[in-house]
Amino acid sequence: MAKSATQVLAAPTRVLEWGSQVIIVISASLFVALCARVTSVLPTPVPLTLQNFGVLLVGMLLGGRRGFAALVLYLAEGAMGLPVFNPLVGASGVIQIFGITGGYLMAYPFVAWLAGYIMERGEKTFIRGLTAGFLAEILLFTGGLSWLYVYTHSLARAAQLGLYWFVLAEILKIASAAGIVAGWRRFSVKL
Repeated sequence: MAKSATQVLAAPTRVLEWGSQVIIVISASLFVALCARVTSVLPTPVPLTLQNFGVLLVGMLLGGRRGFAALVLYLAEGAMGLPVFNPLVGASGVIQIFGITGGYLMAYPFVAWLAGYIMERGEKTFIRGLTAGFLAEILLFTGGLSWLYVYTHSLARAAQLGLYWFVLAEILKIASAAGIVAGWRRFSVKL
């Protein structure tokens, strides 16, 4: 049976579209890896990094599905031993995923998905970005603190190690990501 001209021409277009989506997801995972390198040492085993900012921004800009895919890829890269995680935490690879910061790392795909899901449901305004970032950070810190609780057997100690030091920085990260997303829509190219 003969194919119509539109069927023949549509196939390469779909392949190019799929390929561009793959490149976007890979680039997003590498962006989060770069953010993990920007770090500050605190008197806690959990370092202050731009990683969470990268996760929020990727989710907000790419949407739920692609944000989730980018962060699953990020974890897979780290699990294979690629140097994508924060170097100050210690061992890399699977050991770091199951280490003291593992709860945060394992929550990343879901955090990106939630931030992206919320942003996809309406106009990408600063207020929507703040809401998406705030709710996604609650999910992130629920995962991180739960994991720290397993290590410390104390919710108070877990909060001391993995929450109190980070509140101001996370507020700034949420506001920055929301501002970038709101500004991006003015100059945007559809990703």
